[in-house]
Amino acid sequence: MKKNTFLYILVVFLIIVNGFFLFNYMGNHNDNDSREPERNKGFIVKELGFNASQLEEFNKKSEGHHHRMMGLADEIKELKDKLFSSLSDDTIKQETMDSISSLICEKERAKDKEIFNHFKMIQNIATDKQKEKFKTILMDALRQGDQGNRPPPNGEDGRRPPPPRGGSEGHRPPPRKD
Repeated sequence: MKKNTFLYILVVFLIIVNGFFLFNYMGNHNDNDSREPERNKGFIVKELGFNASQLEEFNKKSEGHHHRMMGLADEIKELKDKLFSSLSDDTIKQETMDSISSLICEKERAKDKEIFNHFKMIQNIATDKQKEKFKTILMDALRQGDQGNRPPPNGEDGRRPPPPRGGSEGHRPPPRKD
């Protein structure tokens, strides 16, 4: 009887701990997404050193930017869901796929234009010194974004190269030749 009591207590404890973990994990994840635009705005304002009048103009002109971007992202997601939900449909026509793909391209184009116009607005508010700093920030961000989307290059034998050796990582033996 004592063994069963211990097991029941252990099961209840594990259920409570798992529930607590899921609540914290799922709850905190959504909060970070809603604060992302504020952090980005704060970063730009801080790095460029906007004065009070520039900050006021920036806030006024960028008011709807986030909502437009979120709307476009939602529309793109819906279109992609529609396209890929028909993946198992044997009767889907090429015209339908082309039509949905074209709509996705239009939304992506609108998103790129919105981002460009937002950056142009920031540049118009900035002083000459701030414009140079902004250009540097923008180029660094674009270079980092490009690197994140590329797969690692394959080696001569068609395999991926090993990860770079760091200070605390162990040594990997060379691949075997069969």
